[in-house]
Amino acid sequence: MNAPNLSRRITRPMRADAPTHLYAVGQAVRLKGGFVRRSLGASIYHITGTLPSRGELPQYRIRNDDERHERVATQDNLEPVSTSSGSEGDTLIERTFGHG
Repeated sequence: MNAPNLSRRITRPMRADAPTHLYAVGQAVRLKGGFVRRSLGASIYHITGTLPSRGELPQYRIRNDDERHERVATQDNLEPVSTSSGSEGDTLIERTFGHG
């Protein structure tokens, strides 16, 4: 009965200008200031997954090695961190999945 009406609701045109994720899974990032306490703002997080955009902002799952939970952050709240290899030991991703 409602099949034609249902198919129109489900299909959506693809957006050509969809925002792209700047960070890759495993990359080290830092939360920018704002709502986060200063001590947390200095912590290093690793991208554990990419999520669909929230409006115009790509989202990420991030995790700090010292925490038991993951956080969700939008791209505008993250900044890249360069980590020297070996100085902090293995990352969470390396400990979980190995080195290659």
